[in-house]
Amino acid sequence: MPVQILGLDHIVLRVADLRRMTRFYCDVLGCRVERVREELGLTHLRAGEAMIDLVAVEGELGRRGGPAAGPTGRNVDHFCLRVEPFDAAVLLGHFAAHGVAAGEVKMRFGAEGMGPSLYLTDPEGNVVELKGGPERGAGAPA
Repeated sequence: MPVQILGLDHIVLRVADLRRMTRFYCDVLGCRVERVREELGLTHLRAGEAMIDLVAVEGELGRRGGPAAGPTGRNVDHFCLRVEPFDAAVLLGHFAAHGVAAGEVKMRFGAEGMGPSLYLTDPEGNVVELKGGPERGAGAPA
């Protein structure tokens, strides 16, 4: 195989309110601003080893994609961020303190096998899955 995927490099979300979305991903999920390109309406957020890029729909790049996503159309179904440690009680308390409703913690399959995860929704309706590491003996299904 000439290509080997090592992990998620970045995901780009087109957003209507760049400031609000930056606050959500930094204050609630712990990302940090890595680089801002105001001339393009682009903010790069560090998310562990990966990046989440936020593109303002009214900016140079954002206008190319048409209208912003809304209740009847999304940019993506969801994306998953691997988090460590995955302490459900701590995570749920943190989200509640920020007024963010999180879904039920369940075991789900991901890049490292079965592990705990939960879903939440960002301020513009994008679904984010947070996933913990694999549990012993809970690898890929046969």
